[in-house]
Amino acid sequence: MRYLRFLLLPALVAALAPAAATAAPRMMIGFQDDPSFRWREDRTNVLDSVAQTHASIVKTSVYWYGIAPKRPVSATNPFDKGYNFADLDEFVRNANDRGLDVLLQIWGTPGWANGNKGKNRLPTRLADLTNFAKAVAARYSGRYPGYPQVHMFAVWNESNLEQFLAPQYDVKGTPVGPANYAKIYRAAYAGIKAGNPKALVAIGETSARGRDKSLYVGKAHGGTQETESPGRFAELLSQQKPALKFDAWGQHPYPVSPNLPPTAQVKWPNVTLTQLPRFETSLDTWFKRKNIPVWITEYGHETRPGTRGVTTAKQAAYARQALQMVAKDPRVQMFIWFVFRDDPTSAWQSGLLTRAGTPKLALAAFTNTSKIYDAKNPLVNVKAGTSSVSVRVPALEFVSRSGAGKQVRVNYQLLAGKTALSANQQILTTLGRDGYLTLKIPVTTQKGKTYQVQLSAFDIYNNRVDRTVTIVAA
Repeated sequence: MRYLRFLLLPALVAALAPAAATAAPRMMIGFQDDPSFRWREDRTNVLDSVAQTHASIVKTSVYWYGIAPKRPVSATNPFDKGYNFADLDEFVRNANDRGLDVLLQIWGTPGWANGNKGKNRLPTRLADLTNFAKAVAARYSGRYPGYPQVHMFAVWNESNLEQFLAPQYDVKGTPVGPANYAKIYRAAYAGIKAGNPKALVAIGETSARGRDKSLYVGKAHGGTQETESPGRFAELLSQQKPALKFDAWGQHPYPVSPNLPPTAQVKWPNVTLTQLPRFETSLDTWFKRKNIPVWITEYGHETRPGTRGVTTAKQAAYARQALQMVAKDPRVQMFIWFVFRDDPTSAWQSGLLTRAGTPKLALAAFTNTSKIYDAKNPLVNVKAGTSSVSVRVPALEFVSRSGAGKQVRVNYQLLAGKTALSANQQILTTLGRDGYLTLKIPVTTQKGKTYQVQLSAFDIYNNRVDRTVTIVAA
C-alpha cells in the first residue's frame, strides 16, 4: 500500500494515511548554492528564479570561522559587534521574502577556538561552539523585529569524511570520528535549543560512502583522506553516551559516481538513494526510535564537461527520477539539490543553469516535478467525519514586511472537486514567529473525499500570499 505524507510544518512530523488518487505527497524541495544565493551581484535575481521552481526551502552553510574571525566579547549575544552576519542576514531575508524556508548548517572552527589546528578540527572548548550556535539560533528566532526567521538547522558537513571532520581514526586505526562528532553535535544542539527551543536540528549530514578502514596505520598520513561509511558512522554514533537528541538525520545520498542513475546499486553500509530504506530501518534500530525522519540535504548530478558529467538530457531524467523516488518514501521530508547554477570557481557543475545563467533541460524537469509535491500548499489527511480541520500554512513573505504576531486576514473558499461548498469566507489569525499561519477550516469530511481550500492571506500592509490546502478524508 502506498502512503501519503501529512506534512505538519514546522515540526515536520509525518502522520501516515492511505493515499488518495487525487492527492500527491508533500515534501520540502529546494537548493543549496552559496555563491549564487549569497555572494554574486545578481543573487536576488537568482533567488527569484528559484522561487519559480516551486521550491520551498534553501540551504546555506553558517561558516563559524567567517562570522566570528576573532573571539567575540559576548559570544551568546546575537548582536555582538565581533560577529559578521551581514551577508547571512541578507540571504535569510531574501529567502523569506520569496516564501522560502531556510536550513542553516553550522560548520568550520575558527583558528582562535582551536589553536589554528584547522576548520575541520574540534574547538578546544566546546562551550565556544555552544555559545555561537545559541547566538545564531537566537538571531533568527523571530523574536527580534526586522530580522528574518529560521527554524531548521544542521550540524557540521559530511561528518564521516576527514575533509570536514578530523581525525576519523586514531594511530591504531580505531574509529574516533563518531565520538568527535558527538561532542560537536551536543555542543551545537545545546546552543541552538537555547537560542530557539522550537528549532529543529538534523544530525549526521553524512556523505554517501566511506571505507571503514584506516589507510595509515603504522605509517605517515598520505594524500587520501580517511573516511567512514554513513552506515557504520551512524551505528557508532548511536553508541555514544548519553543518547543524542535530534529531529532528523541529514544524508547526502549521491550516487557513488555522479554519472550513475539514482537507481544504481551500492554496497552497504554506503547509502545512496537505493539503500535509503535499509538505512532508515537501521537508524531506528541503532537509536532505539521509530520512524526517524530523513532530510536529504545534498544531492545532484553534474553535467559535461565535468569529468564524471552526463548529458543535460540525462541530468534532467535523473533529477525527475530522484524526486519521484524520494517522494514515495514517507520518511523523507526534505530534498536539497546542489547547486542551482554552475559556478566559475568550481569544477562541480550540477546546476540547473549554466555558468551564464542559461537553463539546462533539468530546470523544466525539476520545476514540473517539484510542483506536484510543493510543500507551500499543504496536504492534510484526516479521519472521515472530522468537522473542523486545523492546518498550518506558510506565509514567510510576511515575516520581514509586517512581523511575527501581527494580524493576518485570510479569505478562502472551500471546494470539493469543482463544486464550491461555501461562499467566500474570512478568518483573522496571527503570523507565528516561524512565519506560519494556523487556520481552522470548518468542513465535515466524508470518507474518500478530497477537498481544496483556496485562500488568499493579507498582512497589515495588504501584502498578499495565495495558497491551496488539500484535505483528504480516509
